[in-house]
Amino acid sequence: MRVLYFDCSCGASGDMIVGALVDAGVPFESIQKALLSLRVHGCDVSAAKVKKHGIMATKFSVNAREDHDHPHRHLDDILEIIEQGDLPAEVKHSSAGVFRRIAECEARIHGTAVDEIHFHEIGAVDSIVDIVGANFALHELRVQRIVSSPLNLGSGTVRTAHGIMPVPAPATAALLSGAPSYGSEVDGELVTPTGAALITGCASAYGPMPQMNIETVGYGCGTRDLPDRANVLRVIIGETDETLPETEPIVVIEANIDDMNPELIPPLMSDLLEKGARDVFLVPILGKKGRPAHLVTVLCDEAKLKELMPRLFYGSTTFGARIRTDRRICLEREWKKAKTPWGDVRIKVGRFKGRVTCLSPEFEDCRRVAEERGVPVLAVYEWAHAVAVRGDLQDA
Repeated sequence: MRVLYFDCSCGASGDMIVGALVDAGVPFESIQKALLSLRVHGCDVSAAKVKKHGIMATKFSVNAREDHDHPHRHLDDILEIIEQGDLPAEVKHSSAGVFRRIAECEARIHGTAVDEIHFHEIGAVDSIVDIVGANFALHELRVQRIVSSPLNLGSGTVRTAHGIMPVPAPATAALLSGAPSYGSEVDGELVTPTGAALITGCASAYGPMPQMNIETVGYGCGTRDLPDRANVLRVIIGETDETLPETEPIVVIEANIDDMNPELIPPLMSDLLEKGARDVFLVPILGKKGRPAHLVTVLCDEAKLKELMPRLFYGSTTFGARIRTDRRICLEREWKKAKTPWGDVRIKVGRFKGRVTCLSPEFEDCRRVAEERGVPVLAVYEWAHAVAVRGDLQDA
């Protein structure tokens, strides 16, 4: 399997990501041609080799001309720019997804609707170029898995369109939800909102570099010069052993409950899932003295453990819980869409070593369509599954 690893020990920004991917082998001319198709006037792009603390890196730059008007844009304006570009469908989809996530985070932070958000530094020309350029470069590399290190945020404050903010800026912090990150002694912002959105949008796992046979290494540099280290983002690309997919850690929480009203168990499960558990399930067991009981099992990421433990104790009668970390292998997953005579149904597609092994219609979609159209859920489910088996799926 071809794997790409982002080493974010000096943070990440849009220009650093594009620069590192160019340095790793993506032809700059290909990226430049794709970006020109966006017809974003008043700017040009360049890539040059520079030295940062003895390390040669690629500096990707967006040069906006001062004599040209650069208006603030809404999400719909940016999505239209992306859609009209001469880009692969996958690049359009991933780039639009990044901007939608940014808009949703900004809307929550400012207490407004997504379509009312004015993109300031995020929606400027350079960030449009960075986001589309990064997604195009990743598409060109044809990697099958992307892993990132924890992100170094830096420290101190940063000046934004809304004033001086502590690092990480509100948008950056929101976009990094669920991703491991840390502050450091470096004074200043190391992870920008654009960098956070790109890394979390493409990485499927975080941690140390996976075992791989290294093929190429690329370095993309930021504008700042740090006094004691090279301000670079490193990209490492290589092949992993195809014997088995790489495992990832999963935290397992277990509790035996023998004195709780069973009517209260479904709300407990729903609460744990809403708070970020990967899965919650029950197994009937016999407890001490032959009492009927339930084994409650919660699967979660390490970062969610502190949030989920209080929910388990507040929502159940257990006096304790067992915690361990297991390893798991997950299928590669993606969402597709099946058209039925009654409405669209999402299909979860699972792959093992690139080969499709599971095609699962989303049950809630089937139930919603069935209720709206007055047909049996089974009919909708079986039709959607048949469409998936025939391979007549569309992008979700």
